[in-house]
Amino acid sequence: MDDITTDRRSTMADIAAKAGVSVSTVSKVLHGRSDVSAKTRGKVQRLLGQHGYTLPGRYEQPGGLIEFVINELDNPWAVELIHGAEEALQAEGMGLVVSAVHKRSSVARQWLDDLATRGSLGAILVISELSAGQQRELDRMGIPFVVVQPSVDEGPDVPSVGSTSWNGGFVATKHLIELGHRRIAAITGPAHRLTSRARLDGFRAALDQVGMEADPALIRHGDYSHEPAYRHALELLSLPDRPTAVFAGNDLQALATYRAARQLGLHVPDDVSVVGFDDLAFAQWIAPTLTTVRQPLASMAAMAARMLVQLINGQTPETLRVELATSLVVRESTAPVRA
Repeated sequence: MDDITTDRRSTMADIAAKAGVSVSTVSKVLHGRSDVSAKTRGKVQRLLGQHGYTLPGRYEQPGGLIEFVINELDNPWAVELIHGAEEALQAEGMGLVVSAVHKRSSVARQWLDDLATRGSLGAILVISELSAGQQRELDRMGIPFVVVQPSVDEGPDVPSVGSTSWNGGFVATKHLIELGHRRIAAITGPAHRLTSRARLDGFRAALDQVGMEADPALIRHGDYSHEPAYRHALELLSLPDRPTAVFAGNDLQALATYRAARQLGLHVPDDVSVVGFDDLAFAQWIAPTLTTVRQPLASMAAMAARMLVQLINGQTPETLRVELATSLVVRESTAPVRA
């Protein structure tokens, strides 16, 4: 028994020497202690695995764990993002843990605590806003993170991956203008969110390019969910001089516009053309199929995951702020305006 203990201790010393840390630090990682920085923990975990150690609980993932923190999970948008991140991390031998914060501060505190307890190496954040306090806590714990589709300007030093929302709003509106539409409404997200502002700015720029002005009476702000968009669409399509086209800030809002049109006895696209944003799977299944701006959600999350792995390994990404291209996918929900 003494020989086995000596051999094990000797191996831990070898691992400590290779990792450039103390034997006590190796022991902390081996026993699942959280008071070790993410970068050091990842290095020690890999060496422990190479020497045949079995790490406790969730540490059995060979390359370590990554947290994926998102506001809500009951949205097909979330599924696309999780799929992209998971696929990229599998290639690195890493596992993904998903937490939904539901926009509640108490839950936001919980995911930070859970992250420390699990000993996760880093975090991919898809949350409405990363508070200064949360950022300080992540920095204090030595946990690198990347924000996907930031809602506010987090600053130049915060790693982030998004998409070209302005261009998406521009090409969607330009498409409707080219079909002859002049009364074009916009239903978008919260006024303070970067994505909402960018898509609406692109919408306005397309109108301005042909000498048109955006009518404030035809612009509505929702929260990217179905019900508020449905109420906004009912109001807009009930106007005496109703719009002949609607640019929706996401596909769920476009779906809500379909529902409102149907309730009012209107037909898409004969009476009102509709353009969405995201190109979620259901855009090809509904009738008529939805013209929408394709946002590369899975690719965005995969890019965030790869960027995070670089940060965990002590590398500096070429750029900390990435925007992937959007593109218009024309289907059946848009048509030339009726005379």
